[in-house]
Amino acid sequence: MTPQATKLAPSRADAEAAVARLRELSSEIRGAAILHEDGAVLAATGAPERWAEPALALLAAADRAAREPALQAHVGTEDGEVFAVRERGLAAIVVAERFSLASLMTWDLRSVLRELARGELPRDHEEAA
Repeated sequence: MTPQATKLAPSRADAEAAVARLRELSSEIRGAAILHEDGAVLAATGAPERWAEPALALLAAADRAAREPALQAHVGTEDGEVFAVRERGLAAIVVAERFSLASLMTWDLRSVLRELARGELPRDHEEAA
């Protein structure tokens, strides 16, 4: 995915914490998924198997357009927006409300992926349970 790839995939719990953190950061997110560089969906809102094929197709299309591995992609439609960010061997894909602020969404995705790759993502929501 990127030159700064992770060697091991984060745990499912850590990836789920990343998805939860993304949803905390933006109320505009309708759904999200975290993928490992091998294409495995580590965590997602809804059924993970429903995310794999469209997420990988989006990343592949962005790669073809850039003629190299794309670090980010943004697609807007009349019904909503899709954002994809790659960082350290991971990818985050989110579907968001229309007119989401692209720069902020991209920043949040990249920040959460960096924390996840370093194993520094807080899992506060588990402590409250």
